[in-house]
Amino acid sequence: MKVRVFVSLKEGVLDPQGKAVGHALAALGFKGVGEVRIGRVVDLDVAAKTADEARKEGEAMAKALLANEVIEDFHVEVVA
Repeated sequence: MKVRVFVSLKEGVLDPQGKAVGHALAALGFKGVGEVRIGRVVDLDVAAKTADEARKEGEAMAKALLANEVIEDFHVEVVA
């Protein structure tokens, strides 16, 4: 099964990459862009028999390695 893990910085955590992208968009003439936050998406193939097993496996991987829970939030979707 395919699992997708979305990882993003928690609210209140400084996002220097997002700030840089926001400034670059303004410099390119895109007006009215508010706060920009950068995250990442990790797609995984897992050997699970059910969607619930796949989601739990994705959550375990996110907690163990893919997300730093001190400064990041994550959520997991089963996509196939």
